[in-house]
Amino acid sequence: MPIKEALKLAEERQLDLVEVAPQAKPPVCRIMDYGKYKYEQSKREKEARKKQRTITVKEVKLRPNIEDHDFRVKTKNAVRFLKEGDKVKVTIMFRGREIVHPKNGEELLNKVAEDIGDLASVEKKPKLEGKNMFMILAPNQVIKDE
Repeated sequence: MPIKEALKLAEERQLDLVEVAPQAKPPVCRIMDYGKYKYEQSKREKEARKKQRTITVKEVKLRPNIEDHDFRVKTKNAVRFLKEGDKVKVTIMFRGREIVHPKNGEELLNKVAEDIGDLASVEKKPKLEGKNMFMILAPNQVIKDE
């Protein structure tokens, strides 16, 4: 129907003419209370934002000559982060002459990936950047312990 007719009809009912789908051919309009429409739209957006989960990247730092117990504690922390649904960046920090043996760091990162294997997949393979070597693990699925 023509716009003038629709506006007249809306005015008679003491409501507003609201354009619902401007991309449609012809554009779709509806006679309704505009304030109520805006309120419902904001409620829908708020509900959609609640359902979104922001994935953060947690970091676990190791040294190439780490002891077994310390290694287990660090992997346990990484497992906890992964269960919460966060990505984990495992970093090996080299100091002094340790950088001469980057293979040791790569083996350690592969060991971490192997220990956590069923919970996460390797998103970024071990990479050496400066005096640090890192790898990023992404959770396979979010697991909630409730």
